[in-house]
Amino acid sequence: MAAATYEGHSSKRLKTEQDRTYSGGSNYFSHSSSRYGMHRDEERLNHILLLTVINPVYPITCDVIHQICSPNGKVLRIVIFKKNGIQAMVEFDSVESAKRAKQSLNGCDIYSGCCTLRVEYAKPSRLNVYKNDHESFDYTNSALGKLPVADDPYGHHDAYGGGSRHPGPYMPDSFMPPNDGYRDARSSVLGGLPNSPYTNQTPLIQATPVNQQGSGPQQGAVLMVYGLNHQMMNCDRLFNLFCQYGNVVRVKFLKSKEGCAMVQMGDSISVERCITSLNKVSFFGHEMQLGYSKQAFLNDVKQPFDLPDGTASFKDFMGNRNNRFTNPESASKNRISQPTEVLHFFNAPYGIEEQDILNIFEEHAPNNKPNNIKFFPSKTERSSSGLIQFDTISSAIEALVVCNHVSMPNPNGKFPFVFKLCFSLSASRY
Repeated sequence: MAAATYEGHSSKRLKTEQDRTYSGGSNYFSHSSSRYGMHRDEERLNHILLLTVINPVYPITCDVIHQICSPNGKVLRIVIFKKNGIQAMVEFDSVESAKRAKQSLNGCDIYSGCCTLRVEYAKPSRLNVYKNDHESFDYTNSALGKLPVADDPYGHHDAYGGGSRHPGPYMPDSFMPPNDGYRDARSSVLGGLPNSPYTNQTPLIQATPVNQQGSGPQQGAVLMVYGLNHQMMNCDRLFNLFCQYGNVVRVKFLKSKEGCAMVQMGDSISVERCITSLNKVSFFGHEMQLGYSKQAFLNDVKQPFDLPDGTASFKDFMGNRNNRFTNPESASKNRISQPTEVLHFFNAPYGIEEQDILNIFEEHAPNNKPNNIKFFPSKTERSSSGLIQFDTISSAIEALVVCNHVSMPNPNGKFPFVFKLCFSLSASRY
């Protein structure tokens, strides 16, 4: 939770062009007696900037904002707003730092071809941050919580019951772009700013990866999903399945067609991986079919309808820490596999026993009891990992869809572990 200390009359609100594009509703930013539509030369200098992210395909967190802003000066506080699209306020140590950042970042893409920045001087005199997390951060007050810059979104941070970086998952180099893989006309901030010492910096998120053998078909990043068991599936369960093949951005179920959904992935390569691996797999008694959507992205749904289980028909997963491809390091840990009857589990509490694993499935998926459980030797005392075998591939899919990312008690810490699952390439050797 965060707020800003505003100047001027409290009843007045700043209205940007991007706000009108999104919804026409008022946003968080109050302003003084002067109008936003004034000439650039009349713009009032301030040590706080307002960043509007246009076409935010990838997760935007305080870590990302800090990384692109800090080369221009000391960043004191960051607050991210998501009421009308994605906007962030960044408080610098001085007006000069803010001025440098505005000149360097305005009009640039955070990632090549998307997440374009419009940078303006903000009106508040100070940002008030009440909690250090992915959407607000006070870098001058560690008492609000410690979340290091470039925090591992794969779930291995100690504060979240994280453990060892499990040795198994791997992603072939062909999914990573060569150095010249980005050819967008605009500069890409995390791919390097022109005339900047950060020109050779590796992008935090590999946008539109290029296969080493060629770019492949240039499809969109939205999947059509047909044939779902609408009584059993929801947005979180689709996320649990598709997150193994790329970052999941948004999930939307269609009211007009029962058992049909749309999933926006982080890039077209992720869509191709999903279709190659998951098309026509069967689970919950239905065969799921996947195809490309003509839509480039999914818009926010302000009034989603309720699914049979009572959850919302739309969910935004942008910035979700359970996405597994949010930076090159985490992406490199993923093995891309079609569904198998063996699941790899990781990020479980150290010292757990077989019955603890069985309890998870008995509680959440009583119809999918594992046949066998094998623990890997633990190199540290931070977490446990291993393999879980089921009768059929369909049973394994159902178990993963329901039990992926469930919480497990942490006997040695305040925060629970997030139990994670993926399909295992070790099925034939199990």
